[in-house]
Amino acid sequence: MTSPQTAEKTRSSWVAPVSFGLAVLALVVILILPTPEGLSVAGHRALAVLAFAVILWVTEAVTYPVSALLIIGLLAVLLGTAPDPEDPGELLGTKGGLTAALGGFSSSAVALVAAALALAAAMQATGLHRRLALHVLRVAGEKTSHLVAGAIVISVVLAFFVPSATARAGAVVPILLGMVAAFGLPKDSKLAALLVITAAQAVSVWNVGIKTAAAQNMVAIGFIEKQLDTTVSWPQWFLWAAPWSAVMSVLLFFIMRRAIRPEVDRINGGREVVHRELGELGPMTGAEKRLVGISVLLLLLWATEGTVHSLDSSTVTVIAVALMLLPKVGVYDWKTVEHLVNWGTLVVFAVGISLGSVLLSTGAASWLSEKTFSAMGLAQLPLLATIALVSAFTILIHLGFASATSLSSALIPVFIALAQSLPGLPDQGIGFVVIQQFVICFGFLLPVSAPQNMLAYGTGAFTTRQFLKTGIPLTVAGYLLVLLFSATYWKWLGLV
Repeated sequence: MTSPQTAEKTRSSWVAPVSFGLAVLALVVILILPTPEGLSVAGHRALAVLAFAVILWVTEAVTYPVSALLIIGLLAVLLGTAPDPEDPGELLGTKGGLTAALGGFSSSAVALVAAALALAAAMQATGLHRRLALHVLRVAGEKTSHLVAGAIVISVVLAFFVPSATARAGAVVPILLGMVAAFGLPKDSKLAALLVITAAQAVSVWNVGIKTAAAQNMVAIGFIEKQLDTTVSWPQWFLWAAPWSAVMSVLLFFIMRRAIRPEVDRINGGREVVHRELGELGPMTGAEKRLVGISVLLLLLWATEGTVHSLDSSTVTVIAVALMLLPKVGVYDWKTVEHLVNWGTLVVFAVGISLGSVLLSTGAASWLSEKTFSAMGLAQLPLLATIALVSAFTILIHLGFASATSLSSALIPVFIALAQSLPGLPDQGIGFVVIQQFVICFGFLLPVSAPQNMLAYGTGAFTTRQFLKTGIPLTVAGYLLVLLFSATYWKWLGLV
């Protein structure tokens, strides 16, 4: 009898080549079609590359870094052999095409993501994020309801200091499973499912609330900076998004308590487990203390951006990482950074910005936005109805994407073009775009919807059905809360 693992390997052996073939076929078919009226040759080719990229991202026929290199090569060649937008009588040339393909690497958002990955690595190297999580659980106690609240609070606290959703989930999930095991329950118990799913969902909730909590937020900021020549500061984002995340955190607590009923309402001995693990960590090291000081200072600089000082988030984060790498006063060395940081993530991030920028500069994003949304008659609808329709569209599209960063790369350029076509939006429609970025951060429905979900799912603590049982009400609640905030709080702030 064939094992599930063998069946999965057999499936993967033919799915990846077939998916890659579909991506190539989509690219070729779009390229050989006549260039639509109102779209430039370069824009037509950019859309072909977009179709190729989306199929690769959705099917994961190749890894994300490999897809990024393929996209760079295609953009360089296809744009290089297209007419130069500034001189239609001449070809842009592959050098010009490669410059456009690498344009995302010059974005300040890429610098922020690189520094954020290094900051998350510092937390992992010193174990500070785990110590913070244990202290929160020590206060939470042993009652199941308190532990659920504690898992949410940990996600809130770590979101301020650890700009990596996967790292935040990785800090708390093993601790929660350790407490379940100490009580004698298996890792696939209802209690384990309740705690681990809560931790993963709380990470998604606070990806919305804090600008630096997730890389996909930086994608949106990068496009806003490049296309609209403005930015959204850390305190602005926090003012707009944190209240939504705070309300969602309360809803998360009650939804989780109702969706999964644990076997026990108390983990006797749970506090001892936490104390034991804290004891194993020992007293705070000098590196941890220095990291606390740098992190608190960094948070203060983020929170006062644009008010007390004019230093942007990217600059202060890069400086903070530089300080952490200094001998004696730092917290780790470059070899540690090389080992802990996934540099492929940075390449994918930068190439996503490059592709989106090409879609915007060639007019492809505007054309695609018009064709996609004009049939809905959005320009004639009230703004709240437009937000409702587009947000529903974003949630459905997210079902096919395992990476919110890739989803932002594909959709934010289209949303920017849409916002500029809608009448009466303030500040070039920045608020509309940012609201859609909030929705892109939704990773509530399936384990494959976000990396932190997959990390949690990999523990075997819950089934896809259990996750979906919590994900459906959370998605509905988040969607309705977006509409409520759009009609009230965000409207009062002038965001829409």
